[in-house]
Amino acid sequence: MQPIYDIENFRPSQAVGAHIGRARRAIVEAINQELGPLDISHAQWIVVMLLGDGAAATAAELCKILIYDPGAMTRLLDRLEKKGVLRRARIKGDRRAVRLELTAEGAKLYPRIVEALVQVFNRLLRGFSGSEVRQLEQLLGRMVANA
Repeated sequence: MQPIYDIENFRPSQAVGAHIGRARRAIVEAINQELGPLDISHAQWIVVMLLGDGAAATAAELCKILIYDPGAMTRLLDRLEKKGVLRRARIKGDRRAVRLELTAEGAKLYPRIVEALVQVFNRLLRGFSGSEVRQLEQLLGRMVANA
């Protein structure tokens, strides 16, 4: 298979990674602006989303998904617990294991975050067809699978 880039044609600022980085930054900034009135940081709303989606249930799972240091994750979870958004629940049969759960407050926050995400992505994807969005999702998924 022929390489996509080579030394002669590679322009870092125009390569896929640069575009993905700029897109990520635009997405995060737009979502943060949308969620500003809720007083929740970028890292906090992502944790709420992962817990609400069932994509993670422990601090270790969150660290793996978000590439977070365990100490930083503990501090983040402490802040969310202090805000009343999540609680730590011991897992029966393993005193060391702790499952994370959204509280009633966190469960109310989750759909508001989803609504903000829908609004932001619809705005950022303006002019794209549904099939183009599905194709973009598939292409990015293939890229991740190659990692």
